[in-house]
Amino acid sequence: MREFIVEADGGSRGNPGPAGYGAVVSDAATGETLREAAEYLGVATNNVAEYRGLLAGLRAAHELDPAATVHVRMDSKLVIEQMSGRWKIKHPDMKPLAADAARVFPPGRVTYEWIPRERNKHADRLANEAMDAGARGEQWSPSASTADLDTPAATAVPPEPQGPPGDATAGAAKAREALATGGTAESGPSSPAPPSAPGTTERPDADADVAKADTDARTAKAVATPGWAPADMGAPATFVLLRHGETPLTPQKRFSGSGGTDPALSDAGREQAERAAALLTRRGTIQAIVSSPLARTRETAGIVAARLGLDVSVDDGLRETDFGAWEGLTFAEVRERHPDDLNAWLASPDAEPTGGGESFAATATRIAATRDKLVAAYAGRTVLLVTHVTPIKTLVRLALGAPPESLFRMELSAASLSVVAYYADGNASVRLLNDTSHLR
Repeated sequence: MREFIVEADGGSRGNPGPAGYGAVVSDAATGETLREAAEYLGVATNNVAEYRGLLAGLRAAHELDPAATVHVRMDSKLVIEQMSGRWKIKHPDMKPLAADAARVFPPGRVTYEWIPRERNKHADRLANEAMDAGARGEQWSPSASTADLDTPAATAVPPEPQGPPGDATAGAAKAREALATGGTAESGPSSPAPPSAPGTTERPDADADVAKADTDARTAKAVATPGWAPADMGAPATFVLLRHGETPLTPQKRFSGSGGTDPALSDAGREQAERAAALLTRRGTIQAIVSSPLARTRETAGIVAARLGLDVSVDDGLRETDFGAWEGLTFAEVRERHPDDLNAWLASPDAEPTGGGESFAATATRIAATRDKLVAAYAGRTVLLVTHVTPIKTLVRLALGAPPESLFRMELSAASLSVVAYYADGNASVRLLNDTSHLR
């Protein structure tokens, strides 16, 4: 029985906005490209365009040999997981497309695999060609396509990580070592890539897709050694960090950690979570959601997950610091009742809150271990971490190589979004901090 490989992609310049898809059918035995398909769709979302690309690829394979088996490879985790039956399809625009795709071949003759974006360049370029043609008022033409040019036959394997991901000092040292042992140097200063909006590592506006690998490389080198060019580290693991919405304690600025009453969201907090969910849905970049175990984070994560059609995993390492006897108190009340303990806590990351709470040093150790575990689990993907003030500030501090006292110099609002990307060489790039534009 003949076997085909179908690679498909779709994009939207605006999400929703001008959209298009690309699909490639190749022979699994020889790797020969057998059929290309692309189309400008008008205004649509990223996810709809991706589903249309899948459907076009399956139909093209069916035309070649309706008795064949097909292995689908896409960089859309959403489409792969939904078509594999592991995730539910909730969005009304995607249900009929998924149903049509499932009917092209009999059940059991199609398998699905998620691949990193850099391994899906052929289909990605076809999608961009279709959108470019649409912008000119034309439809895509196979005769004018150059999508298969310089598409690599195999993807280079990124170097094994050396040292903890996100450790800025170790990462920079590793990049300099790579340069000294044969990396390509580029004389003169270079400008870092501009900060990305939440999750844009995995799915930026489609017109930037072709330059995705170059953008990642520029970002990595700017973080490590500005003005020099270490080898391309590949797509990073990107953490979109969402602080939970307000609880009744938030407006009163009371200590609320993992050792207190575990309050739920207030009405205002639920509204904030809905607004964050709407933004993340429009962007269409999140591939997985991981939450702290506390009620306010699980509720926030649940609101976002319901909009994205994703499940929520819980990781205890993302919990807030335990503030001991200070739980539920304001800063002024702690200053009045425990002045010596508070002064010690402000002066040293090793000091614990009154009553045996958790020091910032202990929190940092826990967060670093959780970070390393999640970076390994979500390499090359974009994951939403729904957590708290101290874990988010700690991730940012570690990524920047900043001293512990920097925790007191960051503002982090309820339901704000921050983004950190982690590369294979140990470097980290802080791309966004305390974005609250969706709440205004």
